[in-house]
Amino acid sequence: MEIFKTKSALKDYLAPLKKEGKKIALVPTMGALHNGHISLIKLAQEHADIIICSIFVNPTQFTDPKDLEKYPRPIEHDLAMLDEAGCQAVFMPNVEEMYPDGKDENWHIDLGKAEFLLEGAFRKGHYQGVTQIVKKLFDATEPDIAMFGQKDFQQVLMIKNMLAHFKLPIEIITCPIIREDDGLAMSSRNIHLSPEDRTHALVLSKSLQFVINHFDDYELNELEGKAKAFYDDIEGVQLDYFTIANGDTLEPAQSKTENNLVVLVAAKVGSTRLIDNMIVE
Repeated sequence: MEIFKTKSALKDYLAPLKKEGKKIALVPTMGALHNGHISLIKLAQEHADIIICSIFVNPTQFTDPKDLEKYPRPIEHDLAMLDEAGCQAVFMPNVEEMYPDGKDENWHIDLGKAEFLLEGAFRKGHYQGVTQIVKKLFDATEPDIAMFGQKDFQQVLMIKNMLAHFKLPIEIITCPIIREDDGLAMSSRNIHLSPEDRTHALVLSKSLQFVINHFDDYELNELEGKAKAFYDDIEGVQLDYFTIANGDTLEPAQSKTENNLVVLVAAKVGSTRLIDNMIVE
C-alpha cells in the first residue's frame, strides 16, 4: 500500500495508471476508521481497479473548535485496517497541503435550500466546508467514482449538488449503513460514548426502525410523534430533530406516496452528537 502526503506525488502515481485505462475510486475519510469505512473500500473494489482512501481531518467543516480538537486520529490503526482491506493507496495530506493560502480562503457555492435544513440548521457553514474539501480531494485524485456512506445522508446530497455545480464527471456511490449487532450505526464518534451512553444511544436506531416497521399503520404526523416519544425520559439524551423527509429535498414529507422517503434523526447522547437514518423502501 502506497502512502502519499502531497498532491504532486499522488498525481505522479496515478498518471500512468490512468493512461492504462484503470478505473480510479476515491474513498474520502477523516480517519478513525471502523468497519463502516471498510465496507466502502470493499464496495469500491467491485467498481474500480485502484482504490485511494484519503485521511484528512478537515478544519473548515467543524463549527465547534473543541469538536475538531477531540476528533480521534488513530493513524497506525487506520493504516493497518486499510492495508488489510486491500486498499492500494492512501492520501494523507497536512492542512498546509490542502489549504496553501490558509483555511480562510474564499469558498461559497449554492448548494440549494437543503443546505440549511437539519444538520445545516445545527451546524451552520458545515456543508460549505465539506464540499470545499471534497472538491479539493476530487481535484487531487480526479477519480472515476467516489464512495460515501448513507449515514451522512445529507452530506451525500450536498456533494451531488456540488458535482452538478461544477459539472464534474464523477459517479457517486452511496453505501449502506453498517450497524453493530444491537443496531447502533457505526461511527467514529462512538468511542466517546460511556457504557451508559452506549446503551442510551440505541434509541436512535429503535425509533427509526419503529417508523419503518409501522409505516403503513399510522399517518405521517402520528408516526413522527410516536417515534419522538421514544426520547421522553431518557436521561442524558437530547433530541435535535426527527423527521420523515423527501430524500431529494430534505423537506418534511407531505405524503406517504412520495418517492425516495427517508427518516432522519440527530440527538446528543451524553456529550456526543450522533446522527442516523433509514430509507423507506
